[in-house]
Amino acid sequence: MNIAKIMIPKVCTVVLHENNTIRQGLEVLSRCRYTALPVLDAEERYLGSVSEGDFLRHIMDVKTTDLKEQEQYRITDILRKDFCPALNIQAEFRVVVDAALKQNFVPVVDDRNTLCGIVTRQKLIAEMAQVCDTI
Repeated sequence: MNIAKIMIPKVCTVVLHENNTIRQGLEVLSRCRYTALPVLDAEERYLGSVSEGDFLRHIMDVKTTDLKEQEQYRITDILRKDFCPALNIQAEFRVVVDAALKQNFVPVVDDRNTLCGIVTRQKLIAEMAQVCDTI
């Protein structure tokens, strides 16, 4: 199965950039209501992801919830490069399923590590259900 068929394209994906402020990240999370987001560099390469927990740990570390204060910190300060590892767009379907069992979404990248989109568990399960219906 082609991973691109079930992938949500990057243009439809909420992302953060490494140079966004913590305040900007909190505002984006608040609006989109996701629990984790992919983080990109200036060239749109996938760097890792951040979760609500990363923001919470940061707030606990700096001991302030003042949004104005959060403008001095960057997403790169809380980025976890090992959280939600990406898969290449050529990845086998079984590899995608295995990754989705361990993480909320699977970032999909090309050979230059540029984010192409994400595969969510919901999309994956819907695709698998559709395949089962045709059997």
